[in-house]
Amino acid sequence: MDITGISFVDDLKLKGKKVFIRVDFNVPLNGSEITDDARIRAAIPTIEYVVEQGGIPIIASHLGRPKGTPNPKYSMEPVALRLAKLTGYEVILPESLHDPVIPTLIADIKPDQVVLLENLRFHPGEEKGDPEFAKSLADLADIYISDAFGAMHRKHASVYQMVQHFGRGTKAAGLLVRDEIRALGGLLGQPAKPFVAVMGGAKVSDKIGVLTSLIEKVDKVVIGGAMAYTFLAAQGHNMGASRVEEDQIDTALKILQRAAKLGKEIVLPVDHRIARSFDAKREEDVQVTSDIAISEGWMGLDIGPKSVELFVSEIAEAKTIFWNGPMGVFESELFSKGTMAVAHAIADAKGFTVIGGGDSASAAKVAGVEKKVDHISTGGGASLELIENGTLPGIEALRLNHPFS
Repeated sequence: MDITGISFVDDLKLKGKKVFIRVDFNVPLNGSEITDDARIRAAIPTIEYVVEQGGIPIIASHLGRPKGTPNPKYSMEPVALRLAKLTGYEVILPESLHDPVIPTLIADIKPDQVVLLENLRFHPGEEKGDPEFAKSLADLADIYISDAFGAMHRKHASVYQMVQHFGRGTKAAGLLVRDEIRALGGLLGQPAKPFVAVMGGAKVSDKIGVLTSLIEKVDKVVIGGAMAYTFLAAQGHNMGASRVEEDQIDTALKILQRAAKLGKEIVLPVDHRIARSFDAKREEDVQVTSDIAISEGWMGLDIGPKSVELFVSEIAEAKTIFWNGPMGVFESELFSKGTMAVAHAIADAKGFTVIGGGDSASAAKVAGVEKKVDHISTGGGASLELIENGTLPGIEALRLNHPFS
């Protein structure tokens, strides 16, 4: 992808400057317990770089969906504790986004301290892209660093409007965002062939745009998960009680026709693991179909063993692989075989491998292969939109030729 006019954090002079670092600390919580701190860990290199260069870090993120009002359930306090544990810094968390002592806290910060603002979505202006809220945040800092890749597809105040208050030498992408741009942007340029996209998940409707875009770029698209049933239904196969998006059958058919016209192959399941209920708990409640069709009263919940063999062979032959979406209901051990097989195949592949965040990243972690993949995106939705559109609003805002600059 084109990165003309975009600076990175190590291009800037940070010493003595107040540096606003927009990160993505939208971590999963069980009560007040963080169940996965991967996003916090991913942002630490940028934070540490700012500190090492003598900058004064002001860290900000959203967490959950508090709907524009303070809610203790979504306080950044657990994040502050985990960040302190991971970095050794003292993390100062003001009581609110409106706390009048914030400028003083920033001015008095010591080298082993960082300021973490309270949840940005506690203010209604964040998700609305309110210019006044954006300016109030910008007034806190001399430099803006965007390291929240998972939020860069949103035109939220701290991701988009805020950037208009910074120009040459005072705005840049962080190290995490640089890695994301390089890895995902590489898929948009001249990736090594054959380029295979492995797509899964529940809905065709969620991924029409990215599927349409990928057909133009890849050599093959391997499709599993519930979305495969809509494609198979479009080909005239009986899918029983499986989840088929009836209103997307025409769309699936058009994608199939476009792929055929371009000489691109779409690889679909040839068998399935099925059950009569989504809530099946016992192995004896599960069957494997002999072919593509699924009998009435049964629903497909994972790809079958012949499909696993087919998908794995396609992955093994690829030189570039992009994966987004599970092959079945992988949260259940009964229906996790397809997803786990794909995760291991991608980890073992000799080609360049990219996982587009979300459930695929979780599956790679469950499979214990996340360290064997070349790049795992921190933003599922952002990664798909970047591939679909070639850029993101948060990336464009960083360009020096953007109207903001």
